[in-house]
This record gives sequence, C-alpha cells and structure tokens, in this order.
Amino acid sequence: MIERYCTEEMKKIWSDENRFKRWLQVELAVCSAWSEEGAIPAEDMARIEEKAGFDIGRIAEIEAVTQHDMIAFVSSVAEKIGPSGRFVHLGLTSSDVIDTAASLLLSEALTVIIDAADGLRGALAERAWKYRYTPTVGRSHGIHAEPTTFGLKLLGFVSEIERDIERLSQVREEIKVCKLSGAVGTYANCPPHIEAAVAKSLGLKPDRVSSQVIQRDRHARVIMTLALYASGLERLAVEIRHLQRTEVMEALEPFGKGQKGSSAMPHKKNPILSERVSGIARLLRGFSSAALEDIALWHERDISHSSVERVIWPDAFHLAHYMTNIAKRVIDGLVVNEGQMKKNLEMTRGLLFSGRVLLALVEYGFSREDAYAIVQECAMRCWEGVTGGENGPSLCDTLAAHPRLAEFKGDGDARLNELFNLKFYFRYVDDIFGRFKI
Repeated sequence: MIERYCTEEMKKIWSDENRFKRWLQVELAVCSAWSEEGAIPAEDMARIEEKAGFDIGRIAEIEAVTQHDMIAFVSSVAEKIGPSGRFVHLGLTSSDVIDTAASLLLSEALTVIIDAADGLRGALAERAWKYRYTPTVGRSHGIHAEPTTFGLKLLGFVSEIERDIERLSQVREEIKVCKLSGAVGTYANCPPHIEAAVAKSLGLKPDRVSSQVIQRDRHARVIMTLALYASGLERLAVEIRHLQRTEVMEALEPFGKGQKGSSAMPHKKNPILSERVSGIARLLRGFSSAALEDIALWHERDISHSSVERVIWPDAFHLAHYMTNIAKRVIDGLVVNEGQMKKNLEMTRGLLFSGRVLLALVEYGFSREDAYAIVQECAMRCWEGVTGGENGPSLCDTLAAHPRLAEFKGDGDARLNELFNLKFYFRYVDDIFGRFKI
C-alpha cells in the first residue's frame, strides 16, 4: 500500500505486530480453556501467562527455513516460554488461529471505518441543515429539471451514509466468528466446548459448521460492503465534480493557499480530491471481485485465498479509511456559491416550472395531451432563446401570449405568475428533514 493512503489507525491494525498479538491472544485463550479442563497443569499455565510473547525478527528467521508463518510464530512463542511452551497450539491447526484472529482484526478495522463514516455523516448533516432552504437546480440526465434545495441534495447523501453505517455494523457482527474445529472441521483434537469457551472470552461466536477454514462468503461480504460504501462516496464525489465545472460553479472543493491546479495553466482549480475518491472506489470494487473468487476453495480448503487476503484486506481498509477522510475534508471546506445557484436557476428563464404549469392546466380542465402540447410549444420557443444566447422571452411570457390560455389567465397574469413561485417546491422540506436526526 502506498504510504500516503495509510492512516496511523489502520497501519497499527494491519501491522505484523498487531497480527501476531491477535494470534497470541487466540493461543492464550485456547490455553486458558484447556487449563480449565485440567489438560494444562496450573504451574504450566502460570508460566505461559507470564512469559508468552514473540519476537518478529525471530519469527522471520524461522519462517525463512520452515516456509510456514504459523509454525514460525508458535516456535517463537514456545522459545519465549520455555518447556511449558509445548502446550501452545494444543489441538489446533493453523487456520484455527489465523481465521479466528482475522475475525478480531476485521472487526477492529470495521469499527474504525464506522467511526469515520459517522464523522462524515455529521459533517454532511450540518451542511444539509445549513442549506436546507437554499434554492438550486435539480437535474436529471444532467439537464435542468425542477427546483430543489442544496440542503435536500446533501440530505440524500446523509441518508445513504446512514445505510452504509448500518450495513458496516451488520457485517461487523457477522464476521465475529471463532473457528477451532481442526484440520477438516471435525473437532477431533479440540472439542466444541473448548471452542465455545474461547469464543466467549474473545467476544466472538462459534461458527456453526466449518471446514479447515471459516467459509469465505463472510469475508467476501466484508469487502463487498466496503465496495458498496466506497461507491456511495463516489456518488458524492461525482456530484461535487459536476458542481465544480466552470459552466456550473455551484460548489467547489477547498483550494488551499499555495495550492496549484496545473503545471501549464495557472488559473486551474481542479476537483482533485473528489477525483481521487472516484479512483479509489474503482479499486475497492475490484477487490470485491477478488474476494468473491476466494469463496470457491477446494474441498475442505486450499490456500489460494491466502495470498489474495494478505493484499486486499489491509489495502481495502486503508483505502476506505483514507477516502472517508478525504470526503470529510471536502465537505468541511466546501465552497458553496449561492449566487451562482440563483443565476443557474434563472438561466433557462422559467423552464424549470413547466411541470407545474402542465399540472395546473390539467386541473383547470385541459386534457393532458392538450396541456402538454401547449406547454411544450412554449418551452421550445423559450429554449431557442436560451440556447441561441438571445435575450428572448421567458416561459411565463410565452405562456401569457398563447391564445389558448386567455381564459385560464383571466383578467391578469396573477394565476400564471403564481405557478413560477419557488416556495411551492419547498413546502415539505421540513417534513423531509424531520425524518432525520441532524
């Protein structure tokens, strides 16, 4: 993993030091359970608890010869303990320790992501509340549609991140699984009640049935949930990228003093942070594919998943945490251009209100077909002026001049003008925001 993407919290979790600590935590929990059974004498158990430890350098030396990291680890621990070290790894196979410890590592890393996502949720919610009545253009297909508010736009991302947090929390619970069932899952050398005792001490639950490994659908779901979360962050990033375009200029990433946007064009302010989020999301979606491939192992197990997980687990969490921090940095420093939002609302000279006019004509008594034809005819005339750069009539003006609307208008233009009131579209903003704890 490139160093710039590694946060200190994640580096600590996915370090060799922490991985071996988790392995040792599992081994000691197993020894304790065996000791309660009387299988490990009290004096030996006391010595294990007192002296158990490991030396990363020594593990590397042993592994260089054995070509087996768990054997190297157990040997290093036993050397630290002395003769009583023979009881370490009693009745276990490597994956018993590796997979149970992996549950602890993944749970720990998920907690960091959930906390960071909640911080981003809070930043978005604060901005959404601040701009809940700020009018802006709503767009579909990238084209002006109807008015909305910038706060409602942001509230959609608040809602999505809340769902992400819920999904991440669910998968954190699902991955809290202990497996000590031995070489092919029969508990031949370590009975289920030992597993149950160890699971309880570690805050895990026994896997209902396992082979030599915990089945990888659980782990695939972790990575897929991270990929889904990343895709939501990319949706936020893409929105900001579009809003920062010169032709739009409604919201811009923070641009620091001394920052430069281009080596050739000094004027440039590019949405590089949001683009970075988009790129990272692509990587995480790729990792989900690799995680799915890990599900179909041979028989009770093979080791094809191991090399994949050594890369995608730490990298996925590093990237997810980094991109969350980047997204929060963007939202915290987002430059919101309310004046430009107003200008863009007025750019199409009232075309955003065509839907409301259509419904008003239908309610008045026009058939839907006739009402649509009248409004579209006037709208296309208005579009000609907008796209031609001419100072042409507004939609309201073209409608007012339409002969078939004379009776609808009555004595004046008040009825028609009222259809172009922004407040109509914002009547339920408070109701929508009331569904959230901002």
